[in-house]
Amino acid sequence: MSVAEASPRQAGLGYWNGVSAVFALETKQRLRSRGWYVLLGVWFVVIGLVAAFTAWVSGETSDAGQVLFELMVGFVLFFGLLVAPALSANAVNGDRAAGTLAVLQVTLLRPGQLLAGKWLASWVASLGFLLASVPFLIWALALGGVHPGQAAVSLLMLGVELGVVCALGVAVSALANRPLFSIVITYLLVALLSIGTLIAFALAMPLVKGTAQANYPQYPQYQPYSDPNEFSNSYTCTGPLVETEVIHTERSAWLLAANPFVVVADAVPYGSREYGGGPMESISQTVRYAQAGPEYNGPQCINGEVRDSGAPPASFPIWPLGLGVQCAGAAVLLALARRRLITPARRLAAGTRIA
Repeated sequence: MSVAEASPRQAGLGYWNGVSAVFALETKQRLRSRGWYVLLGVWFVVIGLVAAFTAWVSGETSDAGQVLFELMVGFVLFFGLLVAPALSANAVNGDRAAGTLAVLQVTLLRPGQLLAGKWLASWVASLGFLLASVPFLIWALALGGVHPGQAAVSLLMLGVELGVVCALGVAVSALANRPLFSIVITYLLVALLSIGTLIAFALAMPLVKGTAQANYPQYPQYQPYSDPNEFSNSYTCTGPLVETEVIHTERSAWLLAANPFVVVADAVPYGSREYGGGPMESISQTVRYAQAGPEYNGPQCINGEVRDSGAPPASFPIWPLGLGVQCAGAAVLLALARRRLITPARRLAAGTRIA
């Protein structure tokens, strides 16, 4: 069989060879840039200040390590959502603006290899910021109160979330013509996931309102020298049942699934404490209460029964749904981006630089 008769797959590079070639090229360019090191230094200083302030505030409390670790995880995720779009949202159209994208497109590289290599390079660059935060996470672990499995899952989910955001940024950079526009769109997508899900959940509350039968709690008279916890938790439900408005949050809790903070917080295995020990565990418990519905977040005497004082029973974890939604959205955008990089192009936007 002649070379002319060979298929493009046979004549081209192996898939992973092409991906590694693009990855190596992108990584070298990022390592030569001073901007990445400046951002890394600023990141390290900010995270260090947050860790020191948190450790100083928490003092010698028994859960200081737990609070510090979870706060570090939350801040790393927050700053990661700000840094990842800047590292990925100009990966493709930045080369197009510089006139170097066409040079890669006329080689044996295929569009999928270009996208995969640039995505991996931006992901590894963002993981460098996560690596810079590890000393402060180890500091929190040294204070005690954090299970090693909890720490491992937290780091894993942080890396996964950074990878999803980088995939969104690379895809948008291939679909948009100008780097500034693609960076803004990526930040809007991140805001849609992190803040838009909360707004959607709040706006959905009037749509999931309902009614339930409830009466009123009656507490015993306070006796001196009695246990205040026993006094506050012991009550009986008395009086006639009346119709009371409740909000069935179990019907709208799925709107919170795609939130990056919910995904990370809900995936971490916590202990059997009744209340959250830190901010991330509190987020997970809040989602659990939302999934449980009015029986745990409604009136104290719904249907004339005393509400359980403990945490709601274990429900179906919501983070697989959220991560699936995020990955599905990134996959759709990457598929559209791949079509945009196919050459020869039938149509180009006005002012698009080729070489």
